[in-house]
This record gives sequence, structure tokens and C-alpha cells, in this order.
Amino acid sequence: MDSLIKRSKNIMVVSMKGDIDLVNAEKLRLEVDKQLEKKQFHHLIINLEKVEFIDSSGLGAILGRYKKISATGGKIALINPQPQVMRILELSGFTRIMPIYQSEDQALREMA
Repeated sequence: MDSLIKRSKNIMVVSMKGDIDLVNAEKLRLEVDKQLEKKQFHHLIINLEKVEFIDSSGLGAILGRYKKISATGGKIALINPQPQVMRILELSGFTRIMPIYQSEDQALREMA
């Protein structure tokens, strides 16, 4: 899994590519938590457009970041998951607790 972290005001945008599985979920958790510890970000957007697969470890990493961000009053959103990833998100109940947007611009507008 490749990832890119960028900033838009107080929003961290993480773009990922590949699979979010047992090995890569830990990388995601560590990268995001490292940035959150700096307290520069209040909200988190995760771009899933180029993610082809996500397993329970990946879901757990996202859910853990959701809990951490929510505890400080922040919001988390997901962007444009592939159909197979969207199906897993729906079955796991993620679509009921975090919004899913079609583009980064749309997510940034809604979260600003």
C-alpha cells in the first residue's frame, strides 16, 4: 500500500493505493497517528479511490482513527471507494457512521 498525506487547513487528507490488509493497516495507523499527535489536524479524509481491497484489519485501522478524531470533536470522511470496497464498508456499517463523498473537493467543502 502506498499512501500520501497532505494538508488542507486543519484537515488531513490521506490518499491510499493498493490493499489495506493486515500489514498495511498498521502502516496506515502509525502514519495517521503520528500526524494527529502533532495536533495540527482536526478532521481526516481518507481517499479510497485507488484501494482495491480492504480486510478487517483495514476496517479496524479506519475505525480506530474515527474514534480518535471523534473524541476531539473532529470528523472523518471517506472518498470514492471502489465497488468491492464500498460493499465491505456497507456490510460493516461504516456508511452509517461516516460520510462517503465522490471527490476530495466535495469532502473538503463539506468538512470546512
